[in-house]
Amino acid sequence: MTHIRPATPADVPLILHLVHELAAFERESDKVVATEPLLQDALFGPHPAAEAVVAELDGKPVGMALFFHNFSTWTGWRGLYLEDLYVTPEARGSGVGKALLKHLAALAVARGCTRFEWSVLDWNEKAIAFYRSMGALPMEEWTVYRVTGDALAALAQPG
Repeated sequence: MTHIRPATPADVPLILHLVHELAAFERESDKVVATEPLLQDALFGPHPAAEAVVAELDGKPVGMALFFHNFSTWTGWRGLYLEDLYVTPEARGSGVGKALLKHLAALAVARGCTRFEWSVLDWNEKAIAFYRSMGALPMEEWTVYRVTGDALAALAQPG
């Protein structure tokens, strides 16, 4: 049976390891620059930016979800944004992903959130089918935009 528990500071190395596995799966291994100290501060520092839960199967950690709150000006309520959900290859198909999503949905409802959202790579057909089977719908009229690196620095300049 899957057990979902809040992450603790001792889980930071595990979370970073799973982030690296996820990045490899997403063909972006070279993009991970997070470190244990950065995650420690982001999850457990004086002003946490995110939260995480760990999924265990038969007492062994096999997955995690990292999430944070966002806000909708249209509804006036906060939502829950799932940044990363990862289940190890050997645990896929055992209900761990479903347990993680259900746990976060229940957390969103308990916290008064009106939305539970995430992004998925358009080529990840298995994930898309899984999310649709859970009742999730794509936001087909929306496109994510991102500014990073030199473009972010330039945009931040006055004038």
